Amino acid sequence: MQTFNQNQQLPIYTLEADEISGNKNFRLYQFEGTLPNQSELLIPHRKDHYLVVLIRHADSRQWIDMTPYILKNNTVYFSGPSHIIVKEGFKQLWSTGIAFTKEFLSLQENASLSKLPIIENLHNGHELALTEADLNFVEDVLAKINVEYQKPGEWQQRMLTAYLTVLLTYLSRLYTEQFKGGDHSADKLLLKSFQAKINECYRELREVGEYASKLNISAGHLSEVVKIQSGKPAIKHIHERLILEAQRLLFHTQNPLKEIAFDLGFSDTSYFNRFFKRETGITPADYRASIREMYH
Repeated sequence: MQTFNQNQQLPIYTLEADEISGNKNFRLYQFEGTLPNQSELLIPHRKDHYLVVLIRHADSRQWIDMTPYILKNNTVYFSGPSHIIVKEGFKQLWSTGIAFTKEFLSLQENASLSKLPIIENLHNGHELALTEADLNFVEDVLAKINVEYQKPGEWQQRMLTAYLTVLLTYLSRLYTEQFKGGDHSADKLLLKSFQAKINECYRELREVGEYASKLNISAGHLSEVVKIQSGKPAIKHIHERLILEAQRLLFHTQNPLKEIAFDLGFSDTSYFNRFFKRETGITPADYRASIREMYH
C-alpha cells in the first residue's frame, strides 16, 4: 500500500458535478464491468462527502482507515468525510454508488438524514451484509434514484431526497441490527450526541466541560451519563478520538511526528509523544514501525 511522504499532503477529493444532473452536492455512479479512473484512488485520500455503494461484484479490496475490506458480492459499503480510504485496484467492477455532501444534508428537507445511524456511524462500521430480500429492496430503490437522476428539473431534488431518505432509513435499520446500536433512550441519545460532537471538534476542544457547553448541559451530568452508558469516562472518549486520528496519520502518511502533533492541536511534540504512549502503551514512532511491518 502506498503512503505519503512528508512533502505530500493527504488529498481530499471533492464531489464534482457530472454532465447529467449538474448537481454539485449529489451524484450517482454506475459501473457494469467497466473500470473507473482510479489512479488517484490508489493512494491514501479522504473525500469531502458521504459515499454509499452497493457492490454487486468486485475482485479486490480497499482500506478504510486501518481496516482492510475484501469486497464481497451483494454488499453495501459506506464511508464519510473523516475516513481515510485506499483502493488496491480493480480488474472489473459492478456497482452503484451514491455520493452526497454535508451541504446536501444541511438543506432543510434533508436535515433529519444527518441523524440517521448510518450517517452518524458511531460504531465506525463500513460494511453491511444483505439478505436476498434486502438486496431486492436496495436494488429497487437504487433503480428509482437512477431514473430521477436522469431527469433534471424542478422536482428532481425532492424526488432524490425522498428516495434517498427511504434508502438510508432502511440501511440504518440494518446498521442498528448488525452493529447493535438500537437503543434510543434519552441517555443513549446523549451519548451519541456527545460522540458526534467529538467527531466535529476533537482538534479544538479537549475538555468535557467544553462539550457540555456545546450540548447545553452541565459537565457533571454529561460525565455521569457517558460513564453509565459506555462504561468509560467522558474524557476517555475525547482521547480515543485523538488517538484514532493520530493512528490514521501515522499509518497512511510519512509526515514527521512534529507535523502530526501540530495537525492534531498539540503545540509540543514531546507532549504528543507522552499522550500517545499513555493512551496506547507505545510511542508514535513504535506504533508506526509496528503497523507498517504488519501490513506492508
